[in-house]
Amino acid sequence: MKHYREIIRDLREDKDLTQAEIATVLGTTQQHYSKYENGVYELPIRALTLLADYYAVPTDYILGRKGYFSEIPGLRKRITAEHTAEEFLNSILSLNAKSRADVFDYIYMQKLKEADEKKKKDGPRP
Repeated sequence: MKHYREIIRDLREDKDLTQAEIATVLGTTQQHYSKYENGVYELPIRALTLLADYYAVPTDYILGRKGYFSEIPGLRKRITAEHTAEEFLNSILSLNAKSRADVFDYIYMQKLKEADEKKKKDGPRP
């Protein structure tokens, strides 16, 4: 499980933001914010909620807690024999930005492949 220090750094980097920009959101200095990411200071609740609002994620996500999607209908549904939709989302969110983009590219390519197979199966349209 990732520690919140890694998660807030990943969220910031995913949006190509600097520590100074996030420090402004929190009403603090870059040096002070840096100490949250480096574990010198504990992240206060006020900063946690501001970051969650800013990044539009649940506070549980920043805290690295499992099950933060539990209120969304259908996430407990199995999408494969072994995995639920919630497990799939948690796995994707645990990846870095580049890997998440690669997953979406793969899904897009699979959709194109399936559409092509369906066209071949259905034959030409009159």
